[in-house]
Amino acid sequence: MKTQREKMTAGEPYEQFDPELITRRKLIREKLLTVNQLDNNEQRNQKIKDLLADTGDDFFAEAGIEFDYGFNIHIGNHFYANYHLTLLDTCPITIGDHCYIGPDVGFYTPVHPLSAKLRDADVELGKPITVGNSVWMGGHVTILPGVTLGNRVVVGAGSVVTKSFEDDVVIAGNPARIIHHLDENGDVIPGD
Repeated sequence: MKTQREKMTAGEPYEQFDPELITRRKLIREKLLTVNQLDNNEQRNQKIKDLLADTGDDFFAEAGIEFDYGFNIHIGNHFYANYHLTLLDTCPITIGDHCYIGPDVGFYTPVHPLSAKLRDADVELGKPITVGNSVWMGGHVTILPGVTLGNRVVVGAGSVVTKSFEDDVVIAGNPARIIHHLDENGDVIPGD
């Protein structure tokens, strides 16, 4: 029989008020309250890394990072996040190498049922988010549950990403849509 944590991570319906999950959320809130106050960047980022499932080398997040559990967050090498990054990691959030995240960006994996009966019963589930390598997101971007972004994607500021996109595109808007395709050098393809 699966634990509520195992069900949650797998994207299956789970009980959000499970004692193990409540304990972990409380622990993370307490630790982040202290960590986000540290003015020493090296100390702050090492303490954040210690709370995450795994990160690559050269990890840097400005103050104000928030997440639920940490054990579902996987970040590659050479990562930078500006102020106030939010990672709701009900399901895995996987971010590739060489990714740059603007301020006030949110990754949201939780999915609440459409059925009021299930919501009233505190049933929750989620869908993972996957971000490829060399992705750049402007400020105030929102990434919704189940989204996969390919390699070398650029996401315009203020975009709400509701579906997945392939490699080498610039997306923007609410909901986000492709506004340019990029060539192998990262230049906009003429006539696009």
